[in-house]
Amino acid sequence: MSFAEILGGTLSPDANVRDQATRALESAESENFAHYVLSLTQELASESAQPSVRSAAGIALKNALTAKDETRQEQHSQRWLQVDEGTRSQVKQGVLVTLGSDNRQATMAAAQAIAAITATELPQGQWQDVITTLLQNVSTTSTGLKIASLQTIGFICESINPDILATQSNLILTAVIQGATAEEPSQEVRYAAITALLNSLEFVRQNFENEGERNVIMQTVCEATQSPDSNVQAAAFECLVRIMQLYYDKMRFYMEKALYGLTVIGMKHEDEKIALQAIEFWSTVCDEEIELQIEEETREPGQPAERDNYQFAKTTLPQVLPTLLFLLTKQDEDADEDEWNVSMAAATCLSLLAQTIGNDIVAPVIPFVEQNIRNPDWHHREAAVMAFGSILDGPDPNVLTPLVSQALPVLIEMVKDQVVQVKDSAAWTLGRVCDLPIECIQLDVHLHSMISALVAGLEDSPRIVANCCWAVMNLTEQLGGTDLDTYAMSQYFEGIVTTLMRITEANVNENNSRTSAYEAMATLASTGARDTHAVIAKLGVAILDRLDATIAGIAQAVGIDDRLALAELQSNLLNVLTNVARTLGRQISEISDRIMTSVLQLLNANNGKQAAAAEDAFLLVGALITSLESDFTRYLDSFSPFLYNALQNHEEYQLCSISIGLIGDICRSLGQDAAQHCDQFMTILLQNLESNVLHRDVKPGILSCFGDIALAIGGRFETYLEVTFRVLMSACNLSAGTQAVDFDTIDYNNQLRVGIFEAFVGITQGFKSDGKAQLILSQVQSIIGFMNFVYNDQTRSDDVTKGMIGLLGDLADAFPGGEIREYLRADWIQALIREGRSSARGTSLRVISRWARDMVKQATA
Repeated sequence: MSFAEILGGTLSPDANVRDQATRALESAESENFAHYVLSLTQELASESAQPSVRSAAGIALKNALTAKDETRQEQHSQRWLQVDEGTRSQVKQGVLVTLGSDNRQATMAAAQAIAAITATELPQGQWQDVITTLLQNVSTTSTGLKIASLQTIGFICESINPDILATQSNLILTAVIQGATAEEPSQEVRYAAITALLNSLEFVRQNFENEGERNVIMQTVCEATQSPDSNVQAAAFECLVRIMQLYYDKMRFYMEKALYGLTVIGMKHEDEKIALQAIEFWSTVCDEEIELQIEEETREPGQPAERDNYQFAKTTLPQVLPTLLFLLTKQDEDADEDEWNVSMAAATCLSLLAQTIGNDIVAPVIPFVEQNIRNPDWHHREAAVMAFGSILDGPDPNVLTPLVSQALPVLIEMVKDQVVQVKDSAAWTLGRVCDLPIECIQLDVHLHSMISALVAGLEDSPRIVANCCWAVMNLTEQLGGTDLDTYAMSQYFEGIVTTLMRITEANVNENNSRTSAYEAMATLASTGARDTHAVIAKLGVAILDRLDATIAGIAQAVGIDDRLALAELQSNLLNVLTNVARTLGRQISEISDRIMTSVLQLLNANNGKQAAAAEDAFLLVGALITSLESDFTRYLDSFSPFLYNALQNHEEYQLCSISIGLIGDICRSLGQDAAQHCDQFMTILLQNLESNVLHRDVKPGILSCFGDIALAIGGRFETYLEVTFRVLMSACNLSAGTQAVDFDTIDYNNQLRVGIFEAFVGITQGFKSDGKAQLILSQVQSIIGFMNFVYNDQTRSDDVTKGMIGLLGDLADAFPGGEIREYLRADWIQALIREGRSSARGTSLRVISRWARDMVKQATA
């Protein structure tokens, strides 16, 4: 079979042909990668090949160089870079030539392949002339080549670190602006240029700092919103959205001169894709100003604000709000409810507007609600309900309370409306009401009628069911608590559970209704007061019966859709059982044998086919461990093989991460009795730390797990102390050498530091409890030295600060005789503890800081 035939086979409607062709491609890729990419390039560049085959070749070439997972992406990049220079040059020449093809499918695929190669080579200092070549193409007279080259530039800008292209930003921007101006005769070229500009906005920050260049960019984009071509208009508004995200602080002048008017008019545009982007612009304004408000609230006293809040949302309320309210009435009764449309976008924007301006949203919206809530036209009735629900998050509770009291009887009545759209929005709004501080609801007046309406809604159409479930969840989360003897929902509890069980008997999950019902069950199980525990225990047995039935059906689920549906159902059932186990505590022992039998059968039958179901099964086991404590020991021998397999399954890193958490649960529950399992635990954990395949996000949890093990077995951890300290100090060095280049790096480094400090805390407490604290004395100087480094790092998170202060207290408590007095007298330690004691970010940090201060005082006396 030729390469063209194989590629054609991947597009076949026949699943068997498709699978055979896919396997043939995978085989060619693994056997001789250089020949594989060259063959793909030849098919992509061949003008005699079918357009669909050329496109498939280009996409396969792109996929050979890209991956969503970071580890696989690195492997793909290295594989490409190891291909000989001659072959790589032929591939690059082939994809560049294809940009000039008259076939749009081929040029689009070539553009994506070029972007993938560029993202791999340019960071290595290779293929430096690719941007120059593309810019030369943009200057040609060929419209097709211009469009393809602009698309390629856009893909490159989207896929590569902005810093790498920063030196060429002026050249790129000049070419893109040239193609985007009103003088460009081809609207297709203009659209490609505006799209490329959208993708390049992040790395033209230097240009945005220059007022003259910024004016040119803004003028070009604003003019493009008036293009006769709707695609250009929509792309231009999308550009304005991204510009507002990136350059809010530069937008005051442009908002006053043009953007207010352009976007309000754009929201009313008859072309939905244009209106949606114009609405998104105002949603983005609100997002930015909400973020600025959060920054202001968390700013330390006396610290200057980093950015000004221009309050665009509040200033333009008289123009923007009436437009949004008008758009709420533009529902399409025939539209798919999952399809994003203008009325949905307007409701989302109104909700964000309420969060942004708070109480100021109430007065202008309530008249609209009052005028339309009983309108005979369902469009206006639904819009009124949606408007009311959309403004419930933002204003102060004391402002909302009288409005909620007035509205609840009407909302409860509207859950029974004749029109499904109105019922749906009324149920959603009830859910929003139930999400408010509970004081906003007069429970003695409204609770009974609310529950009655919600239970009736649970037996309505699937879309109503989902919102009624959400309302029940919000209500019980606020009212409930497993430490309460009884609560306001107790008298309704069994009736709600019975209804939920009945509606989940159906073998369908339309509108996610069955999943929502199981989520509501899980929430009820996790929040029920003590007088509902008998019902929760019965629920556990019934859910376990259903789980057993699904295990028997695993072998019969042959199609992928059937397998996915079964896995989702099993996850739902496992989640309910997990919450039942957590709530019942030791009482779960009455059915724990059955639960573990079912879990082991499920894991055995699943055999790695559905990672999500396995993850949920492991979470259930974690709940059992916590509830049963040392009584779980009898299940360890049968469960351990599955645990060890999951720990070594580096591809399914989330399952691996949950498994590491289970080790901590086991150690906490078994205490010293966990020591017999620790050789195996430590061996696997240390191997996982060294793995280049395992996702890096798992590794901070491994460090924390060392602390759990040490705390559980105390002085018996001495066997592992040397290697653990070596690993932890290596992690300290890695953390200290990490540059804060972006948010993800900062976030990961903070996770790593939390893991390090939790490990040291567990070791310190464990050895102190067994009178062996002297064994760690030699490491204290290094530990405190690392903490000093972290103290001076402005990017440390609150969790890191809390972990450091807790560790200082533990070290001081472990050495009260003055052994580490000189270290603890450092000025920065006193400053850190003062910072924690005066923190406005939670009482737990202040409590820990006061305790640490007392411990340090005693240890330095």
